[in-house]
Amino acid sequence: MIVARQKDDALLADIRSRCGLPGVDLWWLGQSGFLLRAGDRHLLIDPYLSDSLTKKYVGTDKPHVRMSERVIDPDRLDFIDLVTSSHAHTDHLDPETLGPLFRVNPGLQFIVPASIAPLAAERAGIDADRPIGLDAGERIDMEGFSIHAIPSAHNGLDKDASGRHLYLGYVIETCGIRIYHSGDTLLYPGMEDLLRPFQVDLALLPINGNRPERRVAGNLDACEAVWLASAIGAGLTIPCHYDMFTFNTADVGDFEREASRVGIGHRVLQLGDRCSLRKD
Repeated sequence: MIVARQKDDALLADIRSRCGLPGVDLWWLGQSGFLLRAGDRHLLIDPYLSDSLTKKYVGTDKPHVRMSERVIDPDRLDFIDLVTSSHAHTDHLDPETLGPLFRVNPGLQFIVPASIAPLAAERAGIDADRPIGLDAGERIDMEGFSIHAIPSAHNGLDKDASGRHLYLGYVIETCGIRIYHSGDTLLYPGMEDLLRPFQVDLALLPINGNRPERRVAGNLDACEAVWLASAIGAGLTIPCHYDMFTFNTADVGDFEREASRVGIGHRVLQLGDRCSLRKD
């Protein structure tokens, strides 16, 4: 089991010590989950803070054996203003994470793809009108964050019967910093052209790859993540979506070697690690 750099009381102490400071802070919570702080506001991105998938698949031919310890019980995150989900897969839209979050944060705002808003409400245990649905190309300003919806391909640019995208990434703007969280995605034609105008300061990209034998939808691999980060001119790239389940992971060293070879700014976070950014 991979041990967190910071967890529980130590993680909470670090988060609280940064409240109100200039710039933004980002903590990796595992898989594609991040906590973003700007000023005294806190945003959760795709949090998966339970063992729901391990329990769901126990005894099946596709066991989800966990590799990394949980960094925090969602019941303890009682200061969250906004949570986003990129799509409906449970490691990005987890009822055992969302339910506790909404119980301890009664006013929590919830941004999701419009195509999955009813399911998101069901998973979170909240009224059907609570989730705020976005589709690709739309933007919302809320709680000090501007959130732009970007299409993601997992594996295709799939849409519902109304033509709304099932998978999204988000460019989040706050404190003069632009952060792109792709959600789960592969490369698709024109993706870099959509993202380049945002002049992304930080890209959060999956690296677990696309291997059909896993029998799950795929993602960028390390080389593809580096290519995309370079193509959009990201100032810094942090890899994610690895080291959660034994059957669906990657060697982060491959990302580090490729990022160094290409010469892009990059950082590998340990569980519970913080990355701080500031524009003067």
